[in-house]
Amino acid sequence: MRALFPGSFDPVTQGHQDILRRAALLFDEVVVCVMFNSNKTGRFPVMERLDRLRAAATDLSNVTVDSHTGGLLVDYCSRVGIDVVIRGVRGVPDLDYEMPMARMNHELAGVETFFIAADPALAHISSTLVTAMSQQDLL
Repeated sequence: MRALFPGSFDPVTQGHQDILRRAALLFDEVVVCVMFNSNKTGRFPVMERLDRLRAAATDLSNVTVDSHTGGLLVDYCSRVGIDVVIRGVRGVPDLDYEMPMARMNHELAGVETFFIAADPALAHISSTLVTAMSQQDLL
């Protein structure tokens, strides 16, 4: 079974890498895909995010890296024949955010969402926090 792990990955975090490693153990193939998020301002170019994801997946033989920056997630899933989306959740706020999208993806295209709970040691990490901390180091 093939699964899609979508995200902006801006930047790739240890939490993303953990979810990716765990998903690779559960599915025959995982496509980790840089997607466009209209609610976020891109900090790193898509090509750099793809390179970082490839580096994070070097030891995962069943992981491929791709991007889809135009159109809906379900459009990508339909085009490449994927019926399962992987989402990492750190807590209730993430689940509250993800559930309506999961229901809509299922309603629109029959795409199921598989939630993976974040490792508690990494649950505090977000791309926004990583970026904020890196900006502090520049001052």
